[in-house]
Amino acid sequence: MASPRSSRPARLLTGAALLLAATLPLAGCSSLFDAFNGAQAGTVESVPQAPVPSAAAEAEFDSQFTYDGSVSLTSEVADGLEVRLDVWAADPKRTREWMPMGEKTFGFAVNVYDHRVDDKAVLTQKRRVYISQVAITSQTAQSGGQVSTPFQFAADPRTLVPTDTLRSDRGLLLNSFQGGLHVPETTIHQLPPDTFGVTLQFQLSIWVEGAANDDASFAQQTVYHQLPIAIFPQAETGTGTGTGTGAPTEGPTS
Repeated sequence: MASPRSSRPARLLTGAALLLAATLPLAGCSSLFDAFNGAQAGTVESVPQAPVPSAAAEAEFDSQFTYDGSVSLTSEVADGLEVRLDVWAADPKRTREWMPMGEKTFGFAVNVYDHRVDDKAVLTQKRRVYISQVAITSQTAQSGGQVSTPFQFAADPRTLVPTDTLRSDRGLLLNSFQGGLHVPETTIHQLPPDTFGVTLQFQLSIWVEGAANDDASFAQQTVYHQLPIAIFPQAETGTGTGTGTGAPTEGPTS
């Protein structure tokens, strides 16, 4: 009977030893996991993020024209009488390809809408609007802080359309079935290399009829519109994308 009593302490010691042995590997594993996770986190944090210059340019120079490829700008020149300027990208049509080098071609049109009458009403029921001059100037936004005016345009609208369009001494008639003023192509040439945006400033000189079919009621006005356009960094040559204009690489010489 003495033998069982003497073996109980031994069993307790054996159990404590096993518990300690089981605890030590777990503590070691916990340390290993912490170290591994710390190394993983350090590796992730050290990876540099690739820059996205095109997105930065868009954020810095906001342009609805660039986002959509076209834009409509309207002015109310009398109660219910609206002059609309439509501008669209012609070549390249993808506005992300509008870069400092190379040509950037756009088209524009000017029309008028008299909301007091039906669009199909005869001309004598509408308040007539004539355009006598269209002028466009420009102003660049450059990363170096300089400002330039690389694009200029000025014309008598009567010289830009066929000779059979309706016109008078006041200019070209806008609210006619012939479609007002339509200029399909106008080109912005080379811009300074650090240009990230250009703003076109439209100035339209018009004559507005105060009452339909009343030649004595005309008054002269000037309509102004500003059109911001984002310009993207010049594409690198040899990358297979963009329209870079760098010199071609020469082949080997013998």
